[in-house]
Amino acid sequence: MSSSRRSLFRPCIDLHNGQVKQIVGGTLSDKAPGTLRTNFVARQSAAEFAQIYKKHDLEGGHVIKLGPGNDEAALQALAAWPDKLQVGGGINDKNAQYWIDSGASKVIVTSYLFPDAKFSLERLKAISDTVGKERLVVDVSCRRREDKWLVAMNKWQDITDMESLDILSEYCSEFLVHAADVEGLCKGIDEELVKKLGEWVTVPTTYAGGAKEISDLDLVTRLSEGRVDLTYGSALDMFGGTQVKFDDLVKDNTLRKAENTLNSFP
Repeated sequence: MSSSRRSLFRPCIDLHNGQVKQIVGGTLSDKAPGTLRTNFVARQSAAEFAQIYKKHDLEGGHVIKLGPGNDEAALQALAAWPDKLQVGGGINDKNAQYWIDSGASKVIVTSYLFPDAKFSLERLKAISDTVGKERLVVDVSCRRREDKWLVAMNKWQDITDMESLDILSEYCSEFLVHAADVEGLCKGIDEELVKKLGEWVTVPTTYAGGAKEISDLDLVTRLSEGRVDLTYGSALDMFGGTQVKFDDLVKDNTLRKAENTLNSFP
């Protein structure tokens, strides 16, 4: 990819207890569920959001199952727009093909790759062999520790030993990066992380965390030299936010896609 490419908007559907929600990522905890901070609970179903994304041709979106009780909602979203949405949350080598067969364009994996918070190349190879590299996305959710970022797993609760993304890109076709420390706060993206991703990544990458205005797309384009796309969550009016109007974002994204096409960039 080239610096002439403009970063695009990638949609999301975050599921918690079967409902579409926007939460503060760093507050998820199995040990202390009472600490969970929820920004928004949707009246619409996951399938209805998928239909909205289909209407506006917003490809590359991800459906994330945060914990148990979300499979049915995820299946309904995939059925609403088959082979266009990615799905993640509890994905492993045993169920990955099921989700592909159920309509996911790709499966997103994180925790399965890190038994006891240690990276397993064997597991990465196993799931890549199962669905194929082109169908696999690795979620490298990051939390900052001192002067570096480490991959976080298990709903962002557990820090792993992984710092480098190089070996992952040999077995997957895409990265999804949640900046867990700013996720759901609507206080701006982690600019230093986005810049580092622009230097690190060699496969298509979507960043999520803190986006609060349409101009953040220009910021991500500049920082990553067009190598990273951007997800908006709690700031969007469709998720109860007041900072970004979904319709305005769609119009802006349409122009970006047209410009990228004109310049012959994917």
